[in-house]
Amino acid sequence: MIERETFRLVNHRLAHFDSVAIVGPRQAGKSTLARLIAAEHGDKTRYLDLESPSDRRLLDDPESYFSAYADHLIILDEVQRAPEIFQVLRGQIDLRRRLDGKGGKFLILGSASMDLLRQSSESLAGRISYVEMTPLTLREIVNDKKNDDENEQILIDSLWRKGGFPESYTREDEEASLQWRLDFIQTYLERDVPQFGLQVSTDQLARFWRMLANDQGELFNAQRYARSLGVSGHTIARYLDILEKLLLIRTLAPWSVNRGKRLVKSPRPFVRDSGILHALLNLQTMDALRSHAVSGKSWEGFVIENLISASNGKVRPFFYRTSAGAEADLVLEFPSGHCWAIEVKLSSSPTVDRGFHNAADDITAVRRILVHKGKDCFPMRGGIEAMTLHRAMDEISVAIDA
Repeated sequence: MIERETFRLVNHRLAHFDSVAIVGPRQAGKSTLARLIAAEHGDKTRYLDLESPSDRRLLDDPESYFSAYADHLIILDEVQRAPEIFQVLRGQIDLRRRLDGKGGKFLILGSASMDLLRQSSESLAGRISYVEMTPLTLREIVNDKKNDDENEQILIDSLWRKGGFPESYTREDEEASLQWRLDFIQTYLERDVPQFGLQVSTDQLARFWRMLANDQGELFNAQRYARSLGVSGHTIARYLDILEKLLLIRTLAPWSVNRGKRLVKSPRPFVRDSGILHALLNLQTMDALRSHAVSGKSWEGFVIENLISASNGKVRPFFYRTSAGAEADLVLEFPSGHCWAIEVKLSSSPTVDRGFHNAADDITAVRRILVHKGKDCFPMRGGIEAMTLHRAMDEISVAIDA
């Protein structure tokens, strides 16, 4: 089993917070991680899968149930099936706080953002810590294999092609991996979207999702999608919001502190998991991926997701672009307020144009990093640090912990 970095993070949060919520798309590994944590806590754990009718019945009177196990770690899996639980949790957390350190904790798992789980921002403020669990990251698979540089390149290609959902990545058969992802997409559209009470045409949402895949990382133009689908711009904005709250799309906002420049204001949506992106485009093999027009943007999205994951949610990601041609693929804003400018290149022999230097100057970047697909790290002119994705992830982690 591949060790997940989220495991250590969640255990740390549980030691310091009354409750922890793990959010992430279905099949990212949340339940597996929660069961490992439950095993560590032994008999003082109650695990409830709220997709199970028998477990749901145990919470017919949630206050009584939680009170009966006030000294236990209670794990609530797929909590979106019972959003009314949030109305009870505040009082239960406060009750456990009064137990002189003997009160148990809550570990909550949900397959969407907390906004979509209908949890009001006030109800658990100061009582809960949020952890987003992504599919497998590059660092997790490389650390698991502990291979040399050559084999690391093979692992990178495999993870990029098949994506990080464990059920997709671990299938050696390429056709079986692709079929799993196609089924995953269909399940989300037919089951999960209606489950959240989202009144939307799943056929239209599917078409929109595929259109986004073809436009991976491009500036978002709602009216163009609206014309293609025959709906309003408001409906298109709602479709994007749905996919974003289901944690299937990441919309990078433009960095806009510098008001003295004519900045691009449209966001850039990315299909977050590269394997899902490739399934939406029916790209099964590496040859098919390399020859497709989306390959560069696919690699860019793959890199962006891995870099953001390395920060444990402690950086704010943006992109930067001006009408004059200054551009940075990714801007990471750290808690200190300092920014890093990051350029992403699919080539193993990359070059950087003047537009990146201008962007780094505009945002007063303290570091200028070029992430490329090669296996070497080296300095470049203008203070640019060329490095592998794995190295860049480690650099972000070090900066966060400093």
